[in-house]
Amino acid sequence: MEFRLLYEGPLKSNGRAKEKHAIRKVLHPQLRELVARPFMGAFKELHDNDTEFATKITVRGFTFVPLIAEKLTHIVQLNITFLTPEEPGRAITSGGDLDNRLKTLLDALRVPKKEDEVPDSEVPADNENPFFCLLEDDALISGISITADRLLRPVKPSDVFLIIHVVPRSLGTTLGSILYVRD
Repeated sequence: MEFRLLYEGPLKSNGRAKEKHAIRKVLHPQLRELVARPFMGAFKELHDNDTEFATKITVRGFTFVPLIAEKLTHIVQLNITFLTPEEPGRAITSGGDLDNRLKTLLDALRVPKKEDEVPDSEVPADNENPFFCLLEDDALISGISITADRLLRPVKPSDVFLIIHVVPRSLGTTLGSILYVRD
């Protein structure tokens, strides 16, 4: 089941925990909405009932639930449309180079691995329990394509508008992969 995530805002090169978590907070409501859809009932049931396939990771008071997880034998292809306010050919200069901005994004798409990847000042809001992330680990990304282009509306030079087309795939057959990912 393919879907798209949207992100608009700053995307810094070599972003710190604060910047990465801010991106997670923008994407979490979209993933929560996806999981709430009727066709995602099986995924929700797997995690609500703490089955052997549930992946819940607690870091600094947050209970993170990734949609793409190793236990479910999932991998994912990401097709990213990367829009900035700069002229064509310069779409990645003001906010930093593309590879380091992409690293910040990929880290934000995954569950934090260590305590210091969640800012000290952050505590889960009422609607952030659980806190949905796209990936358990960025090692589950099987491919990435990026199309950089110009955003035709005024924003800060370091801001981006991203359309992240998520294409999940199953590597094997588990109850989770049968219920969640369809090839």
